[in-house]
Amino acid sequence: MYKKETFYILLFFLQLQASFAQSKFSNLELSKNNLNYKGSPENAKDRKSLAFSDKGAWFAFGLLEPSSIQGGFSGPFLMTEQNGVWLSSSFLSLHLIDDKQQEMINWKTALKSQNSYNSHLEQEFSNEKLRIKQELVFSSGHTAIQKTSITNTSSKNITLTPTFKSDIYLDNLELLVVEKSLKIVSSKSNAIGYVQFINEDSKIEVAKSGFTAKTSQLVLKPNETKEIIVSQTFIFPQYDWRKEKESISSLKFDSVLEQIQQEKESQLSQLIAKKKPTYRGSEYSVFLAKLVLTLQNNTRIAAEGLKHAGIFPSYHYEWFHGFWAWDSWKHATAIAEVDPALAENQVRAMFDFQEPNGFIPDCIYRDTSIEPNNYRNTKSPLAAWAVWEIYKQNKNVDFIKEMYPKLKKYHAWWYKERDHDQDGICEFGSTDGTLVAGKWESGMDNAVRFDNSKVLKNAENAYSLDQESVDLNSFLYAEKNYLSQMAGILKLAKDEKKWKRESKTLKKQIQTQFWDPSTGWFYDTSLDGKTFVKDMGCEGFLPLWAEVASRKQAKAIKNNLLNPDTFNTFVPLPTLAKNNPKFNPANGYWRGPIWLDQVYFGINGLEKYGYKTEANLLTKKLIHNTEGALEKGKSIRENYHPTTGKGLEAENFSWSAAHFLLLLLNN
Repeated sequence: MYKKETFYILLFFLQLQASFAQSKFSNLELSKNNLNYKGSPENAKDRKSLAFSDKGAWFAFGLLEPSSIQGGFSGPFLMTEQNGVWLSSSFLSLHLIDDKQQEMINWKTALKSQNSYNSHLEQEFSNEKLRIKQELVFSSGHTAIQKTSITNTSSKNITLTPTFKSDIYLDNLELLVVEKSLKIVSSKSNAIGYVQFINEDSKIEVAKSGFTAKTSQLVLKPNETKEIIVSQTFIFPQYDWRKEKESISSLKFDSVLEQIQQEKESQLSQLIAKKKPTYRGSEYSVFLAKLVLTLQNNTRIAAEGLKHAGIFPSYHYEWFHGFWAWDSWKHATAIAEVDPALAENQVRAMFDFQEPNGFIPDCIYRDTSIEPNNYRNTKSPLAAWAVWEIYKQNKNVDFIKEMYPKLKKYHAWWYKERDHDQDGICEFGSTDGTLVAGKWESGMDNAVRFDNSKVLKNAENAYSLDQESVDLNSFLYAEKNYLSQMAGILKLAKDEKKWKRESKTLKKQIQTQFWDPSTGWFYDTSLDGKTFVKDMGCEGFLPLWAEVASRKQAKAIKNNLLNPDTFNTFVPLPTLAKNNPKFNPANGYWRGPIWLDQVYFGINGLEKYGYKTEANLLTKKLIHNTEGALEKGKSIRENYHPTTGKGLEAENFSWSAAHFLLLLLNN
């Protein structure tokens, strides 16, 4: 009896321990295979597959397709070279060679599983003799570590020689053996790559097309497991390679992985706790994990021309390897919910390039010799919103103190450089006098409202479009209110009163000039404010978000947003009303597709005016009807088709993820 009781007690504790191990990272488990990283890059510029990164690293990896599987992960995908290229299909491709110089495992037939999490990648193989598990995790923004665990599942000793072989896609690289490490030097990037075999003797041979590295011979007894740990580093000159190398040599893989898992578990736990009550279901928690991962994959640490960390619009799209102004404000607002320090740096990254007159460039890049920064235009003024939302998360008064004078200068720039008739109502425009840059400044590049616009000169390097835009002035109204609150925190009483006074004046102007009571909508107007540019677009509901609309105006806008003939489409709130003759979502860019930033402004605006039931209705339609949003493995897209829900344009798009995130959370 005693033995039986002891057995059941032991069994209970073993089950409890297993249950604890399983629940330890229960929220992280929600992230399992949320994005599909499977793919086999066939050349350097192959864009068919996604890639996983963490810690702001400028390189990424994926999982090879089962049909072309090797003993390694795909990549790395190098963003150290502008616009991104694959170094190899699998740079650390493992071969297990027996004493007869034959491969001991057929990777294709031996593949058992491939999984990704917000924390790491892993894959497992087995045959009648061996079980192999490979895991890859980022230990820093410079280094990823790969562990291969090899277990002898046979009844006899096994002797094998682990050998890594690789062919590379790039002809601009030089491979060198330096201090028992493989060094990778590129003629197109200042970043230096290193491969190190940690705690292993290795013999590395290099050739123009790749390298071979043999580690020490392994003798495995039955049921014995041995590990091979390899680090891959890509580091820019501004960072200390020697320090990174010392850090790598002291790392314990299991400790690093567990630490990262704990970080991701905590991150997801905090976000899930912030969800609005209506989104408490587990499907929305899985969705949250995907949104955070999308932003994670696009995060880059400071490097060369980019002086602070920030978030790409999409690493996956060739031309989105930089920081854009209004993208940055939106990214910062969302990522503040997760990582306020990164959010602060995302804002700083753009203000690093603020000109003496207050101007902020449209976009900035790491390597300006390949992609010059765009000073032809700026973007809509949302920086003060971002700074305030960050402050709400971390209560860092020092950040307000740092940014306030810069925000004041940027705000003043609009009235000096973009108010052609000096009536206190601003216009979008450009610094080079071109119409296209003026449209870009709005962020809505080909919006119908600009079809007949012309350019007017204000001063040297200062031009305006010949129309006054309701969204721009709504943003400026909101900015005055945010600046007023910041001035209050900083105890700048005169400034606070000034902002409140200006806000009151502008509110009357917006409510009067841009409002058409006959259609219940706000429109851009001619420069003199007398003629509407009467195309019903998303700019017309921006006054809701800015809280500049009257209650009566808000009600009329709400009715239009809920009307299936205008904005309540299958996926709601398109950028142009459905009944507009120029509505063209399939090829429209800003002439009909769903852009998540604008949808957020509309839904959040409804919430601000008390229309929470309507806001939730539209949010649920948005989430459930956008292609792949709630589906495992599907990427977050740049925009969506409003009547079919089909994902359009770039994959892995940051501001879409950012605004989905904001819609789910109490903020």
